[in-house]
Amino acid sequence: MMRLHIFVKETILKVVDFFYPPFKKFLPVQTFRYAACGGANMLFDICLFTISYNFIYQKQNVHIGAFTISPYIAAFLTAFCISFPTGFYLSRYVVFQQSSIRGRIQLLRYFMVVMVCFLLNYIFLKLFVEYFGWYPTPSKIVTTVIVVVFSFISQTYFSFGTGRKTAVEQSS
Repeated sequence: MMRLHIFVKETILKVVDFFYPPFKKFLPVQTFRYAACGGANMLFDICLFTISYNFIYQKQNVHIGAFTISPYIAAFLTAFCISFPTGFYLSRYVVFQQSSIRGRIQLLRYFMVVMVCFLLNYIFLKLFVEYFGWYPTPSKIVTTVIVVVFSFISQTYFSFGTGRKTAVEQSS
């Protein structure tokens, strides 16, 4: 199992780093890896949502005991349950490899940042569409830019702690 993990990590790094040279002049490698991995995981999440919504739940409400869940919420939850661990894996082993924070702490912090990002998406979309009267697509684009910047800063300095120097690094 460990060999598989190393093989997967190294393969992903090789593929991502293969596309890095044209961006080398204006993007640090960690930022590029974050954008590549985050973008790939976002597309993966959208595909999972689409498949779940259209084919698994077939656009029908999901009944669980006394609760009824709309098909798009069920699809969102299904996609989240798969894309959350893949996003964490990519962040931990591809983007923020040099982090010295323990894995379970990283996971908890990563989850917290993801939840805040989810909330920010909701708030900004509501604000831009319902209060500012913007069209939904431009609103989503602006929201995505804001949330991605927040997420990168949060993951770098909070979840994985790679943006600050450790006491050992500072003393040398």
